[in-house]
Amino acid sequence: MSGEPLNVLFLCTGNSARSIMAERLVERWGEGKFLGFSAGSYPKGEIHPLAIAMLKEADLPTEGLRSKSWDEFATAGAPAMDFVFTVCDDAAGEICPVWPGQPMTAHWGIPDPAAAMGSDLERLMAFRAAFRMLETRIKLFASLPFAKLERASLLRRVQEIGRIGGNAGEGSAA
Repeated sequence: MSGEPLNVLFLCTGNSARSIMAERLVERWGEGKFLGFSAGSYPKGEIHPLAIAMLKEADLPTEGLRSKSWDEFATAGAPAMDFVFTVCDDAAGEICPVWPGQPMTAHWGIPDPAAAMGSDLERLMAFRAAFRMLETRIKLFASLPFAKLERASLLRRVQEIGRIGGNAGEGSAA
């Protein structure tokens, strides 16, 4: 791995919760090795208040976050992605744009906390569970020996991370 941070894009349908939280988590646990980005196939246009609450609870920055389309990252002049991870099953099943460069892709399905029903406490617990699952996977991702792994081995490892806890998402996002 060179001295340049690697760009990591997290995709979801609405870009209002899981992908937003992952964007900030990868920067925290990557400790300068990664720049996090997030987008959605059908962005909601706003970030879920409980996603913001989770980030603040973890003392992660919320400034500059916004719900945006994945089309922004498939245009000329967009940052070239090194990794693209889908974090929801709907986005994984959609036809993704062609990403500039050849980013490594994997599906890391996480249950949608924004779809949780029930009391305020039950919805909060769904967000905490999604946050913890993302954090666990991102910590594993950040600890991979990137410089020592050939591309095929690295791809296998990032895909295996998507099967740890929660949804047993497999396959490529592109």
